[in-house]
Amino acid sequence: MHDRSGLPAGPALPEVSVVVCVYTEDRWTDILAAVASVRAQSLPALETLLVVDHNPALRKRLEREYRDEPSVRVCANAGPRGLSAGRNTGITHARGEVVAFLDDDAVADPRWLRHLAEAYDDPRVMAVGGRTEPAWASGRRPAWFPEEFDWVVGCTYRGLPPGRVRVRNVLGGNASFRRTAFDAAGGFATGIGRDGGRRPLGCEETELCIRLGRALPEAVLLTDDRAVIRHRVPAARERFGYFRTRTYAEGLSKALVARSVGADKALESERRYVARVLPAGVLRGLGDAVRGRPGGAARAGAIVAGVLVTAAGYLVGTVRTRRGGGTFVVPPSPTAAGRTPGRA
Repeated sequence: MHDRSGLPAGPALPEVSVVVCVYTEDRWTDILAAVASVRAQSLPALETLLVVDHNPALRKRLEREYRDEPSVRVCANAGPRGLSAGRNTGITHARGEVVAFLDDDAVADPRWLRHLAEAYDDPRVMAVGGRTEPAWASGRRPAWFPEEFDWVVGCTYRGLPPGRVRVRNVLGGNASFRRTAFDAAGGFATGIGRDGGRRPLGCEETELCIRLGRALPEAVLLTDDRAVIRHRVPAARERFGYFRTRTYAEGLSKALVARSVGADKALESERRYVARVLPAGVLRGLGDAVRGRPGGAARAGAIVAGVLVTAAGYLVGTVRTRRGGGTFVVPPSPTAAGRTPGRA
């Protein structure tokens, strides 16, 4: 049997280590819920690694919380502050054949790991991502917020293909990689993604996936929309101010990715998205406005604004990188440091 990716389906079930990067006690309840969702998987994880980003108080609290749970290990980010270095630390400590990443403010569907793991039946598959659904703090999607921009809140957006399909890159908050992928391509680049600062940067997984494709031209990267997680969207991120800030930051991040892997690869998927998906979204919003449906005109306007602000961020980021700004580091394979058993 074959799926839409053209690859044979099969019951390959490698051992999976799940990495959850955490940084603040403000998300304590979210962190506990994320770990609980991993423990409730129909395919048990080999281990859950909680990587704490330069917060000794949170690390100690988590160590106390899970001291009687041998499958949950707590370790400190061994690199610079930020999500990329935290993920690299998790890779270093992971013992599974596959390393999966789950956001600290998300919960996974009980069959999440099973759907990810099954896709590795083909040895060419180096990365598998899933679908991330928003859990709005207000209980419903804001009327003005277009589904085409759900990536703003870390979720799967309208325009991505359904089913199990090949993609250029997976989305970092719901993704997995074969350990050998890091041996070939190195780890997540620091200086691109989030670092605990005010500006919500991203794209570190995009840069890694493009680098992986260059290192292993035969590599296959997939998404499977049955591998579902639900990502909490706080009230502050339901506002247009955050939308504007995040889209601008995305432009800055894309400029860094373009510097690393070239503009052709960095913007390959984005060109199709801007040329096809977004115009259709504008027309859909205007059509809803004509029919008197709430939010239609606002959604169309948000799409246009999102494109313009992202483009502005990209232009500014491009100028900065040409002047030598925006440094980032591509580390060697985090697996080279070896695996550290037990509590780190």
